[in-house]
This record gives sequence, C-alpha cells and structure tokens, in this order.
Amino acid sequence: MVNINKSLRLADLRLPKGSLEAYLHYINQIPLLTAEEEHELALKLQQSNDLASARQLILSHLRYVARVAKGYLGYGLPLADLIQEGNIGLMKAVKRFNPQMGVRLVTFAMHWIKAEIHEYILRNWRIVKVATTKAQRKLFFNLRHMKKRLGWMTQQEVDDIAKDLNVKPETVREMEMRLAASDASFEAHQDDDNETNFAPAGYLEDHRYNPANEMEDSDWAAQSTETIHHALSSLDERSQEIIRTRWLDDSKSTLQDLADKYQVSAERIRQLEKNAMKKLRTAVEAL
Repeated sequence: MVNINKSLRLADLRLPKGSLEAYLHYINQIPLLTAEEEHELALKLQQSNDLASARQLILSHLRYVARVAKGYLGYGLPLADLIQEGNIGLMKAVKRFNPQMGVRLVTFAMHWIKAEIHEYILRNWRIVKVATTKAQRKLFFNLRHMKKRLGWMTQQEVDDIAKDLNVKPETVREMEMRLAASDASFEAHQDDDNETNFAPAGYLEDHRYNPANEMEDSDWAAQSTETIHHALSSLDERSQEIIRTRWLDDSKSTLQDLADKYQVSAERIRQLEKNAMKKLRTAVEAL
C-alpha cells in the first residue's frame, strides 16, 4: 500500500476564514499527491464512497483552482468568488473522476473548474445577460484575447475571428458591441448633474397627473356613488341600515351589535345582510 499518511496529516490543516491572502497561503502549503497516492484515494472514493479520500483529493488540488481563477480577473469580478465557483467545479470533478481512465485528476478537473467559473462570469458580469447561445459563450471568452487592439475591429479582423471560431461575422460584431456596452442606472443618482442626466427613468411619461385621467376617475367615482345611493333607496329601512353600518360607515358595526339592536340572533342579521346584498347587486345592475 502506498504511504500517504504524511500527506493526509498535513492536509488536515483548518483552512482559515477571513482574508484571501491567508487562504492562498494555506492552500499552497498543502502537499501535492503523487500519481500513486491519487490513484489509491480515487479508488477508495469510487469503491467505498470514502469521504476522507474525497476531502484529500479536493484539498490537494485547491491551488490549481486558485491559479485558474486568477486568469479571469480581467472581468472585474472578485477573485474570492471566482475561486469559490472553481472549487465547486473541482468537487464535481472529484465525484465523477474514474481512476481507471489513465489521466491525472488535475487534467480531468480543468473542464469542470473552468465551466463553473464561466457560468459565474456569464451570470454576474452584466445585469443583462451578455451571452446565451453556445456561439455567444464561445465568443465571450475568446474575443478579448483575439482582438489586436482596443478600438473597434476592422471587417477583415471580424472575418478572421469568425473563421477561427467557426461562427458568423455578424455574431462576432454583435458580441463586440455587447462587450463595449456598459450597464446604466435606470434612475439618476442624486449627485448627478441635471444637464448631463440621461437616466432612462427621466424619459418615461408620468401618467399620475394626466388631467383627462383625473377627470375620468372623478366622474366614475361620482357616478358610482350616485348609483349605490339610488340602489340603497330601493331596500327597506332595516336592510339599508344593515348595509350602511356594516359597509359604508367609518365606524363599522358587528353582527352582534345589530342583533342586539333588533332583538334577533347574529345569524339572522347575517341572513338579512346576504339578502340585502343580493337585492343591492340586482338594483345596481338594472341602473
């Protein structure tokens, strides 16, 4: 059996919670595994679902995740978040790794690590998704490296990149425009200069104080009130008082309050209220 006790003992270091610098310092102290150690741990995980072996495989490869994550700092996202997403990819790779494949775990895991980081960047780089199709995703992570200068690309450069990536020139130009755009605040900040404030919210029509709408609402309210009062007049006096005190007055009466007044049960008041509402609804519809 391969002697891996030393590696296991050193890898049991508690990774610190706090500064990123401390985290990077500690993961770089975790010893790497030899091919034999890695193969034995992977077999234990595959055959007996040994979580200690899985932990050791993950810990010994954390430095590779950090190294890959640093390559994506140009997208303006926190390195700690990139590393965290890459670690998720590493854990997925360890779970799926087959030691009989004849390749090292680091080679197998690179796809999963980069895939998780790519997904995180695409979700968070812009408020609006910048890449949704497979071709757009491919362009997003290759266009920056393939551009020869900072300005807009010439048509020849667009055609060359489209040919290299096997996409349409129109797709390349569209992604270039998306990468050049920036997120804008919907509403202006309080310290913005009024003369240079181009927030989208400032160009929307304000319907709150439309005179026509206010007149229409006023006429509708007046007509509705008149209709209700006219319909109420068709009810008997007791039914009118029940509806008025239960629904229209500011200080509402309870069923028991009305029951005590008319010397009947609360259930009887409820029945009278229900019948009065039906008559009122019929009267309103007839007007």
